[in-house]
Amino acid sequence: MAHILMLHGSSDLYGASKIFLNSITALREAGHQVTVVLSEDGPLAKELESSGIELHFQKMGILRRKYFNLPGLLNRAKTIWKAKKFLEKLITEKQITHLYSNTSAVLVGAFVAKERGIRHIWHLHEILVGPQWFVSLMGMLINRYADLVVVVSQAVWDNWKSKVSESKMLLLYNGIDYSPYLLQSTDIRNEIPKAEGKILIGMIGRVNHWKGQPYFLEMAKELIHEYQNIHFLIVGDAYPGTEAFVTEMLEKIKTLGLNEHITYLGYREDIPAILQSLDIFVLPSTLPDPLPTVILEAMASSKPVIATQHGGACEMIIHNETGYLIPWSNAKEGAQFIGKLIADKTKREEMGAKGKVRVLEKFSSDTYQTKFIKLFGDVKK
Repeated sequence: MAHILMLHGSSDLYGASKIFLNSITALREAGHQVTVVLSEDGPLAKELESSGIELHFQKMGILRRKYFNLPGLLNRAKTIWKAKKFLEKLITEKQITHLYSNTSAVLVGAFVAKERGIRHIWHLHEILVGPQWFVSLMGMLINRYADLVVVVSQAVWDNWKSKVSESKMLLLYNGIDYSPYLLQSTDIRNEIPKAEGKILIGMIGRVNHWKGQPYFLEMAKELIHEYQNIHFLIVGDAYPGTEAFVTEMLEKIKTLGLNEHITYLGYREDIPAILQSLDIFVLPSTLPDPLPTVILEAMASSKPVIATQHGGACEMIIHNETGYLIPWSNAKEGAQFIGKLIADKTKREEMGAKGKVRVLEKFSSDTYQTKFIKLFGDVKK
């Protein structure tokens, strides 16, 4: 039995956190002992506590874009040093044999594992595009301090392969429990009177500088002139401290004259119900998205998916079969692809059905869990 210390820098229930939760479930069912450290309380923490998982809270100096300056980096260094002392004590108490860091934003585990001679598995869910000094620094740290680097897509592999030894890297596609998305859920349209009798087009994701909410709004602006039977839905919130992105998005909705055409629901946990209420799902990330979990969820919900043509989406969506891959900087052209699905209910249903088959075959939870467990060695129950 391995004694595994698992670190994650968020307590939300967005993509990387859902994969983290699925990974913990797999390890426990395989007979491993798991101890979890999060940087903060939140929905993920509640899920872990309800499952009886040993959980600790400790600020770990998680790297966010707002810290990409000298004062910010000094702040992170101080926080990481404090977290290192905390983890060292925990490793001794729990006789930890493996340390697992979820996302490249969690640095402290790398330093502790190296110092203690513990096997360190680093799970990368990110594609970093800049600033270049930071990408180079992260590549150096990952290559030096990881025994195994798990990447969630070929796009992530390609992003890191010039900086991290490919002999250390392993491609493992994400998989989650799809059962909530396969069951019929309560329709949420009763919360959106403006959407009554209309085709509902939605996106779900963090509100940030690259997830594509402004681009989604620009495509909506193009479409409302041609179609009267549509309504748009945005779900998701910002990281704490970056709420300005939400303010800017709401201002853009007003500026573009979209108040009557768009509903913003903020953060929600009833994602299966929301997805099943949609007719079309869109993820218009303007930077490469590594392997968006929400696309898997939408496909499992039998929804046609439209996503920008870069990152992991290109490995998930089959263009013109399960959805469409669109440009990330041409709202007029992107809107034309959405328009094809607005105008053709049969095509929406056919693409949704094919997407469901694809996600259950290629991105299954069972396959993910089986491969993930093997990273920590075999255990007999």
